[in-house]
Order: sequence, then C-alpha cells, then structure tokens
Amino acid sequence: MTLAHTGAAADTTIGAGVGAGDVTLEATVTADAALREFVDGRRHALFRSAYLLCGDRDEADDLVQATLVKVVLGGRRKARLDNIEAYARKTLVNTFIASRRRFWRRERAFGELPDRQPAPAPDTDTGLMVRAALRRLTPRQRAVVVLRYWEDLSVAETAGLLGMRENTVKSHALRGLAALRVELREGS
Repeated sequence: MTLAHTGAAADTTIGAGVGAGDVTLEATVTADAALREFVDGRRHALFRSAYLLCGDRDEADDLVQATLVKVVLGGRRKARLDNIEAYARKTLVNTFIASRRRFWRRERAFGELPDRQPAPAPDTDTGLMVRAALRRLTPRQRAVVVLRYWEDLSVAETAGLLGMRENTVKSHALRGLAALRVELREGS
C-alpha cells in the first residue's frame, strides 16, 4: 500500500516536471524562431552598414557573419533582448572597431593573383569616391558617420550605441564630414 502511494506521487511529480519543461521548450523554440526571423529580415541591412564601415564586400560579409553569430548567441544567453535591432547594430559597430585594433589588420597585401581578373565595378565614380573617403576616416568617425547619416540615427541613439557622450558623437560627426568634404573636393 505504501509502495503504490509512493509510485503515484512519483508519477505526479514526473508529469509536473515534463509540463514545466514543455513550457521552457516552447519559449526556447519561440525565441529561436524570432532570432531566425530577425537574421533573415535584417541581414541585408546589416550588410549595407558593414560595407560602408569596411569598404570591402568580403570583409563586410565576414563582419555581418561574426555579428549575427554574436547576436544569436547573445539572444540565447539572455532569455529576452529588449531591442534586438539595437543590440545587433551595437554588436556590428563594436566588432568592426575591435577588428581595427588587431595587429594583423594593419598588414596590407600587395599584388593580385595572376589567374584572376578583377571584376568591373558597377558603381558610379561618386559612389567609389565616397567609399574611398569613408575608408580614410578613423574607425570611430566612420562608425558615427555611418550610424548618423546612413542608418539615420539621432545623436542620442548613436551615443548610446557607441557608448560615448553626445558631444563626442557631434565632434566625430563634424570632423568626419569635414574630412569627407575635403577628400571629395580633392577627388573631383
């Protein structure tokens, strides 16, 4: 009689545990679906911003890939992100700035492979000049200019994303735009 009673209690406990696990599993599946939807919907926009930051298609693709890996892992670690878009942008910019600090990044490759011809650029001369001028800005100035004028973020949003004061954002934007104007005048 005691044995039967213990078995019934154990069955009830196991059943309750499975139900709680189902709720957790459903929340995880929902969170994963939201992350997958975000990645599918925003990958192209992140790529455009990354391209403007890097100036190189392959490097921008690598930057977006690294960013999305961090976003997905961060989204799973933190049960719920309040603003996944802002988290992804901040991760993109921080990953870009960190890549510029690495020693190996300062190395420059010279020459091209003999069996490969460069593809003709479909961009206009102005677009090429702007991207070349963007590459000459410091990484922080470039980040501020891209976020303020390409992503159309406010000064406060840009400051929050980059972790700097609003006056610093204004200063980087002013100096970055001045440098772009000089570069574009000299180029034309």
